[in-house]
Amino acid sequence: MFSLQDCLDPNPLIRALAVRTMGCIRVDKITEYLCEPLRTCLKDEDPYVRKTAAVCVVKLYDINPQLVEDQGFLDQLQALMSDSNPMVVANAVAALTEINSISSKPLIEMNIQTVNKLLTALNECTEWGQVFILDSLASYTPKDEREAQSICERVTPRLAHANAAVVLSAIKVLMGLMELIVEDVDFVNMLTKKLAPPLVTLLSAEPEIQYVALRNINLIVQKRPDILKQEMKVFFVKYNDPIYVKMEKLDIMIRLASQANVAQVLAELKEYATEVDVDFVRKSVRAIGRCAIKVEASAERCEAVVVIKDIFRKYPNKYESIISTLCENLDTLDEPEAR
Repeated sequence: MFSLQDCLDPNPLIRALAVRTMGCIRVDKITEYLCEPLRTCLKDEDPYVRKTAAVCVVKLYDINPQLVEDQGFLDQLQALMSDSNPMVVANAVAALTEINSISSKPLIEMNIQTVNKLLTALNECTEWGQVFILDSLASYTPKDEREAQSICERVTPRLAHANAAVVLSAIKVLMGLMELIVEDVDFVNMLTKKLAPPLVTLLSAEPEIQYVALRNINLIVQKRPDILKQEMKVFFVKYNDPIYVKMEKLDIMIRLASQANVAQVLAELKEYATEVDVDFVRKSVRAIGRCAIKVEASAERCEAVVVIKDIFRKYPNKYESIISTLCENLDTLDEPEAR
């Protein structure tokens, strides 16, 4: 049974277990009795106890926000962001970020001193600690381009991390900072080239990770299509891709379609139109129409399919049998009247 005396036990593992148990007691009436032990643990000499206490503050805030503010626990969390132990820093950042999401006012005051401490801790954290720190860095606005470039240089090594979450969080930070770097075009171009390989690598992971990566890539190419303009082939659908991965790849293919690759894209879409999955076929047909809108030179090749697309909308599940014939003869139908 948990006792407040356990927070003073000589064994740091017992102290940490005690403070973790404190956070699990979700009874408002006893929260005041937990304040002093928690305050002590936040200043404990052992970093394992301090990092556990940081998480406990979040749980206490969820029960009684006013008490946490009145007792000064938020200030103590802010102080832990400058802790000498990187895991304590990561947990403090995670705790403040969580509280920030349910609080009516911003709690993390980011300045360059804090950012430098977070970047230093980044190199020694566990992978999930790195995710928390990177996500907090994404909300920081540098004072000038030189500062933005400095942060980019220190975050860029995370692109080579084995954990997909770390890679995506690093890309999020870099994408935001690139918006602030206007004058040094060469630096932005260098970053752009570095972003493509990790994104492509994520597409060889498990389907679930691929899907998350594709959702992020979809947003990235809307902002900076040039990052992946040379990587169209990695978005071509594979026969064993789950349907949710296929659908996301289709969207990205259309976003990356250009004068240079539209013939290649249309050839792929023609193949997709003969698939067995009706929803995927419909989306492929619609994608051909979107190609016509986006790339003027492809409009003539796409015109007939735009008409068929409207027919499919009007009569779903009725005319799928003509899709293969349409695709086989698409190149021979030259006249609009014939279409």
